Amino acid sequence: MAEDGKEDSLATDDDSEQTAADDSLNTTMVEDGSTLLCRMEICVAEAEKRSGKNAMGMQETFSVYLVETRLTDSGPDGRNPAPDCLWRRYSEFELLRSYLMVTYPFVVAPPLPEKRAEFVWHKLSADNMDPDFVERRRVGLENFLLRVASHPVLSNNKILYHFLTEEHGWREAVYDTGFQAKADSRIRALSATFRVRNPDKGFVEMKHYSDELQSHTSQLLRARARVADRLYGVYKVHGNYGRVFSEWSAIEKEMGDGLQSAGHHMDAYAASIDDILEEEEHYADQIKEYLSYAEALRTVCRKHELTQFELEVASQDLISKKQQREELATGIVRTFSLKGMTNKLFGQEAPVQREARLKVLEELITEGEDTVKEKTAECEEHVEGAWLEMQRFKEQKDKDLREALINYALMQISMCKKVPSSSTCSAS
Repeated sequence: MAEDGKEDSLATDDDSEQTAADDSLNTTMVEDGSTLLCRMEICVAEAEKRSGKNAMGMQETFSVYLVETRLTDSGPDGRNPAPDCLWRRYSEFELLRSYLMVTYPFVVAPPLPEKRAEFVWHKLSADNMDPDFVERRRVGLENFLLRVASHPVLSNNKILYHFLTEEHGWREAVYDTGFQAKADSRIRALSATFRVRNPDKGFVEMKHYSDELQSHTSQLLRARARVADRLYGVYKVHGNYGRVFSEWSAIEKEMGDGLQSAGHHMDAYAASIDDILEEEEHYADQIKEYLSYAEALRTVCRKHELTQFELEVASQDLISKKQQREELATGIVRTFSLKGMTNKLFGQEAPVQREARLKVLEELITEGEDTVKEKTAECEEHVEGAWLEMQRFKEQKDKDLREALINYALMQISMCKKVPSSSTCSAS
């Protein structure tokens, strides 16, 4: 019995320590100016192909990705905790992003890597089960998590922490928030046709900015894909030259060794383009990210338009209700209405009926005023948050694209410097 009591005491102590640790974590997660990436290392270490049955009971092959995390704060003994590992499917990353977009409508949500390869040179596989494509997606998913974990708002969300640390149960935690119903209603509303009477000039400019970003990025990626195809053809022509030099060396006695050496260099030169263009694709993926960011910017603008439209509708409805109350109280109908014509034909309503209608109108007006206040606050919050997001996004975009384009240029310079050495070796 004593031992049982001791075990219960130890279990209680362990539970208390765990609760304290969880409370400490939750407290840390909401500190101002602190992001999750400051306290946790995150990486998508590897990808693995698996087979199983989908929701329809059909066999399918899919890829899963190993997410590794480790808290950077040392434990009580001064040692860093061991990393946590769990597997996630691409669809789970999609669910996380959808939840974050619904929960934080003013945030320019970091995009996920593309489902199907676009703007690629023709020899690169677009099959989503191709090992090279899966590897590029793995890098893109890791970049997505790092973007989210370094975001000043998104990084402090508890669902994100569950996604990174709990292999089971996190989906249920997402759906328990009720975000799906809100997401469905938002999708229906955003897909509907509506026009805002007084659009915010700032959001109009933001929408134009996103359109230009998408247009310029698409043009750049298309031009790069065309250049890559042409470059691929030029390099591969040297493979034919290599074969010609090798065959020529067999019939030339004095220049045979030199011709054979030149043929080997031509073959090596032709084969080098595959690695070069695969490296280029890495920089192209960085630019493609901002092609998707342009769509995220437009989504923020569209959500603001919807919020403002709902505010305008609620305000107009409130004005109409107040006018009805005034007409009912004074008995003077200022605008043409069916009710006004009925009163003229059949006389005014009885005082009891009028009082009952006034009471209902008062309740509706109170509800309308609350709705207007709620929509006004929501609209103001969206505007304030979106402008902070826009400034942060522009700084991030300028930094990332400048770095990607500089690295791309340096890679091109390095590639060009290799050409003379190959030609010199060939001539020798």
